[in-house]
Amino acid sequence: MNQRIKAISDAATLLFLQQGYSKTQISHIAKVIGVSVGTIYLDFAGKQEIIHFVLKSTIDPDFINREFDRPITDDLFVGLENDIVALFKQMADDFAKNLETDTADYTFEALISDAFDFLESYAVGCLFIEKNQLDFKFLAGHYKEYRRQFMDTMSQYLNIFIQKGIVRPLEHLELSTTLIIEILTWWAMDRRFTSFEICDIPTELAKKICMDNIITAYKQ
Repeated sequence: MNQRIKAISDAATLLFLQQGYSKTQISHIAKVIGVSVGTIYLDFAGKQEIIHFVLKSTIDPDFINREFDRPITDDLFVGLENDIVALFKQMADDFAKNLETDTADYTFEALISDAFDFLESYAVGCLFIEKNQLDFKFLAGHYKEYRRQFMDTMSQYLNIFIQKGIVRPLEHLELSTTLIIEILTWWAMDRRFTSFEICDIPTELAKKICMDNIITAYKQ
């Protein structure tokens, strides 16, 4: 792995999420990692290539371990947006698969665990699209549809568990679903990148806290 490329990617990720893509300049990234602007351009052709690198690494964690011809250009990222949209669809389908069997072998604990894992795995990409919707309208449109499907699927699961007597009755199912997802989102995504005070909490501990509290609050 090229450590400088990783350093550039990590610094850019935080800047793109915290102050926005359009407001972030190459000089900002260079300042964070302590190199010159010219050094950044040895590794990346420009800011667009950096964000595409970040997004590609999000959907393909092994991508960053490749050997790259430098500077990295957008030739590496042809079709990336379509790949991300396809991933949204696959994630939605995977999350909903246990609805096909009416959750026969699926538990409430497994639902909360799976939801956390989905959100944590793609935190950078999801947060980036949320924070930069105006700059990436194509992805933002598809992401909103994915979020709607995720919300609907979670609501369907909860309703089934309520009918089975596993989850306590909820007066406002839609709002309760929103609350559960917001809790999961903060612990799986925001705590590492966009919370007011970034929290260096290990992922497994964050997941345990999430599951303990949600399951205790909602299980019958």
